[in-house]
Formats: sequence, C-alpha cells, structure tokens
Amino acid sequence: MATSKDSGNKGAGAAGNAQKSSSGNGGPAKRGFAAMDEAQQREIASKGGQAAHQKGTAHEFDSEEARRAGQKGGEAVSRNREHMADIGRKGGESRQSAARNNKEGAAAAKTSSRQGGKSDS
Repeated sequence: MATSKDSGNKGAGAAGNAQKSSSGNGGPAKRGFAAMDEAQQREIASKGGQAAHQKGTAHEFDSEEARRAGQKGGEAVSRNREHMADIGRKGGESRQSAARNNKEGAAAAKTSSRQGGKSDS
C-alpha cells in the first residue's frame, strides 16, 4: 500500500523528468545562459563587469593581494603529494627526452660534417 507521500514523490519525479528534455548527449538540455554561444556569454559578462566598475563595486587585485592568492593556490596544490610526484615525473621525463634528442641531433650533425655536407643523391 503506497502512502500519499510516496505517490506525491512519484508524480513530482515524473513531472521533473518530463521537463528535463534530453539534448541527445544523455544529459538535460542546456537552457538560458548555458545555451548561448560563447560570444553572447562574453558580451553579457563584459557588460556586468563594466557596470560594476562604473558603480565602484568592482574588485581589482593589487600585486600583493595577487601574490598571496597565488601562494594559497600553490600551497593547496602541493598538499596532494601524488599530484606533485606526477608533475615531477613528467618534468624528469621531458628533460630526459630533450637531452636524448639533443644528443641524436649532435650525432647527426657530426655525421653530416664528416661527409663534407654532401648528400647521397
């Protein structure tokens, strides 16, 4: 036996699902600001920023405040040791790869200079 509370939820759920029409990608259709193209979004956002500056309520970072914000972000990222290890590993691999490419390039240059710059053709 279903209670009125349960049947009310079923009805609300069905109505909610009917409103969320699928846009073909399995998720709800974009509406409003999200449905606009990027140029329209930028234009509207720009107007908001201009209005805030005219009103005097816009916030602008000074160099010290920006430095502190960047420091906070760096501290937050560096707490994730696994992420930092991945960054270091990628940097090491990149450096090793660059050194290997430089050696190969130098060896090819030596071979070319020994041949007197002449080609095989």
